[in-house]
Amino acid sequence: MESNVTEPQIGVPSLGMEWLWSTTVLLVPAVVVLTAGFFYLYGLVLGLLSKTSVRNKVVLLSDALTGLGKECASLFHRGGARLVLCGRDWDQLEELSEELSRNSDPALTFPVKLVLLDFGDMDSLSEAVDEVLECYGCLDVLILNSSIKVKAPAHTVSLEMDKLLMDNNYFGPVTLTKAVLPTMISRRTGHIMLINSIQAKLPVPFRATYAASKHAVQAFFDCLRAEVEEYGISVSSINHTFISSTAAPEEQRPLWSWLYSRKPLGVTVDEAATEIVKTLNNRKREVLMAPSLPKMAVYMRSFFPNVFFAVMAAGVKDAAADPLQ
Repeated sequence: MESNVTEPQIGVPSLGMEWLWSTTVLLVPAVVVLTAGFFYLYGLVLGLLSKTSVRNKVVLLSDALTGLGKECASLFHRGGARLVLCGRDWDQLEELSEELSRNSDPALTFPVKLVLLDFGDMDSLSEAVDEVLECYGCLDVLILNSSIKVKAPAHTVSLEMDKLLMDNNYFGPVTLTKAVLPTMISRRTGHIMLINSIQAKLPVPFRATYAASKHAVQAFFDCLRAEVEEYGISVSSINHTFISSTAAPEEQRPLWSWLYSRKPLGVTVDEAATEIVKTLNNRKREVLMAPSLPKMAVYMRSFFPNVFFAVMAAGVKDAAADPLQ
């Protein structure tokens, strides 16, 4: 008598495992290739954006000697901009100019114009402004990235230091902007970009003067944005946590100190330059470059001020004792 019992198919599971393994082996290289292709295309798009946003345009960097300033100078120079590079040190400006010339094709780029500009010396500012306007007779893009910082308890900061920070972080950028605005208004075009700090929105202890200067300049350009919109002039502000060239390791710190610390919540020079290029193209009014925690703190400051103040006050002693802050 024949039996109807079916023998177990021992080979089926092994075939399934082989198929799964083969699929995985093929899938991993495909994911790697797709990821590499994505970043390659992203680089191409960024390069095209930098060229289309500044090609043949007169672009002024108020401080070309910082890490961000140099990165933007290199990016815009390759993109075909007519660069006006400003800074406090003439020798360093010349070195930067020579470096840009060595790394570019003279047939596709313009010689850069160098201007000594020190917002800390307000008496010499008018002469520098005249030289800026004499370069090309107009200005298409003004990038204000000059800034100085100080960390100390408010009562220990001298009035002279207060004035120096306000000159560099507020009066200098405002004076330069007012000087170039008439040409932008007459041409009914232009883009003014303020590279500001998150402390314009999120002040922290021991940065009272610095935060005050950032609040002031933010308010000025927020008002200016509405005033010049009818002339076709864009005003953008990029508020970042901290620009750093290297990443820092994690460590134990007071909670509130992570809101502004260099470790690890800063942005790299490349990230900041990329955001500047994007903002030049999309003409976004305001950009906040910060991880989730500082962004949450900004909203907390607006909607739950008492909680925010309590957190700030709780960390003051720890911050004062921490030399890394």
